Amino acid sequence: MNPLILAKIISILLVMLSAFMAVPFLIALYLHETGSLIAFAETIAGTVILSSAIIVALRKRRSEAISVRDGFLMVSLSWVLASVMGAMPFYISGCIPSFTDAFFETMSGFTTTGASILTDVESLPMSMLFWRSLTHWLGGMGIVVLTVAILPLMGIGGLQLIQAESPGPTVDRITPRIAETAKILWLIYILFTALQTLLLVIGGMNLFDSLTHSFGTMATGGFSTKNSSAGHFDSPYIEGVITVFMLLAGVNFTLHYRMLTGRFKKLYRDTELKSYLFIFFASTAVVAYFLYGNTYNTIGQCLRYASFQTASIMTTTGFATADFELWHHGGQIVLFMLMFIGGCSGSTGGGIKVIRLVVLLKQSINEIKLLLHPRGIFTLRISGNMVKKNIVYSISGFFFLYAAVLLFITFVVASAGHDITTSFTAALTTLGNIGPGFGKVGPAENFFFFEPYVKWALSFSMLVGRLEIYTVLVLFSPRFWRV
Repeated sequence: MNPLILAKIISILLVMLSAFMAVPFLIALYLHETGSLIAFAETIAGTVILSSAIIVALRKRRSEAISVRDGFLMVSLSWVLASVMGAMPFYISGCIPSFTDAFFETMSGFTTTGASILTDVESLPMSMLFWRSLTHWLGGMGIVVLTVAILPLMGIGGLQLIQAESPGPTVDRITPRIAETAKILWLIYILFTALQTLLLVIGGMNLFDSLTHSFGTMATGGFSTKNSSAGHFDSPYIEGVITVFMLLAGVNFTLHYRMLTGRFKKLYRDTELKSYLFIFFASTAVVAYFLYGNTYNTIGQCLRYASFQTASIMTTTGFATADFELWHHGGQIVLFMLMFIGGCSGSTGGGIKVIRLVVLLKQSINEIKLLLHPRGIFTLRISGNMVKKNIVYSISGFFFLYAAVLLFITFVVASAGHDITTSFTAALTTLGNIGPGFGKVGPAENFFFFEPYVKWALSFSMLVGRLEIYTVLVLFSPRFWRV
């Protein structure tokens, strides 16, 4: 393990975040938001001075390859320190007086969870609202992936970083060079963000709201600039645009690249994509069925609200256009089950991921076949390719650890005296990076009322969920720290 190299990389990351923070600083300057202006200025200055000093001190150090252990530690520390830095403007300005709350809000942003402690979002200065949404956008594709794109210029390889951060069971390279892959993914990400922003402006949103909601959509984060989330606009067109882009954000970004380059055969053969779309359309139909005649009186209304909320929960975005806790219990159960699924691997979505569930389902079917035909040989195939046993074992381990962390966080929340529905769904929605849950953390509620130690536990849950369980939990292994 090389702590000096890690310090250098993290310092580079924080300087880059400071550059992005300059945007809300300029917004605060333009709008004469004095408190926000000072808070951003102090955070940027402090971060740049400290990080630059570290970079300069290590400038003559010989470049070295990053080990796998370095990658795991680097990614986890990056998210934690980025959240500490990102929380400072909220805390210094007094917009969020408690550092615990400021850290929770920022961790929720960078991990694209969308869980909030703010009881009145619209009371925040515009510069702070922009920074809050920008944390989503940066965290969506991955701060570390952004850093990987420039590391080769500094003589530092980045494959171990993207393997640790990549939101899925495998890293699917688009090009042989990892830096080029990172750049292509970011270009696609920017393209979709710009396109959605344009479509929302056409639909009547102002530029500020269009941009911030596009940040939340493409990152599958869900932070809104309005207290009533996307439902504030009460527009079928706007909801339709957001629904489509939530679904796009939940798709593996390498498939977007193949689609944009005309390689459509890969799309037709992709098992995960077909399963993802099937789950969405089937769930939408079932939820709409339970809404018809119970909550809404027309099929159009049922499909409108069912499709939006299904996409929002399944992709772990967390936007809301209605309080689904008032819906028929049948529809609520469907949404609850979707909280366990998440988007596709290689997407900005959280959750367990569709591909893992498909693999486990197919493996279960093979086990049943094996009971009937003990001497049979049954291979597990995904998209026409055979899945190795070690991947199945890894997914099984992931699933167990996911359940273990879920139950542990549930216990921590419940230990403060909260009911089981609130405790379990608070743990589930933070671990799955979803945002709203049921009970006291429903779509019309927030996380403000939780005790400080519960908020820290939920912040940890967000981090573990965003970094795919193994990346964080491996740090708790004594073997990891052995020389």
